[in-house]
Amino acid sequence: MTNYQLEELLDLLDSSRERLLVAIEPLPDQALLFKGVVDTWTIADVLSNLTAWEAEMVTGLLLIDQNKQPVNLLIALKDPQTFDQLRYAENRGRDLDSIFADFQQVRVQLEEWLEHFPARVLNNPKRFTWFSGRSLAEVIATTTFKREARFVTAIERFAHGWENGTLFSGQGNGSFNGMQN
Repeated sequence: MTNYQLEELLDLLDSSRERLLVAIEPLPDQALLFKGVVDTWTIADVLSNLTAWEAEMVTGLLLIDQNKQPVNLLIALKDPQTFDQLRYAENRGRDLDSIFADFQQVRVQLEEWLEHFPARVLNNPKRFTWFSGRSLAEVIATTTFKREARFVTAIERFAHGWENGTLFSGQGNGSFNGMQN
């Protein structure tokens, strides 16, 4: 189990997000909507998914701050595939401006909420028994920068292929599948 200081968590959040934003910055909207970047998902789908997880974490932190159990977060953590499928269905077809606005806004909210919790609370695996021995910091890491890391390599490869015009070389069906687990 990793213990995180607040500044370390914030740095990990920032560096992960920066890597993702650098990868997608040169891409046109068309590329962000290209199906099959990560399995069948577009980059827009990935951004919506990351936002949904972080929004659930923000809501969880609000509830924890009120000494309440974050039931929806616990359900999502228990069955992430179902959470992903439901959020995918909810967010399909959203415009890119809304996706990016939410993507940025939820991260700001998350960073603000982190400051409410001292390191001894963030890192105590016994503090919140409903996390089954995981610390709050580890749950935050799992739902944010560790989740982002699952997608970023595939997005970087896609962006490189898009920029160099080599996206379809060697791809039998014209799609790109580069998810790393």
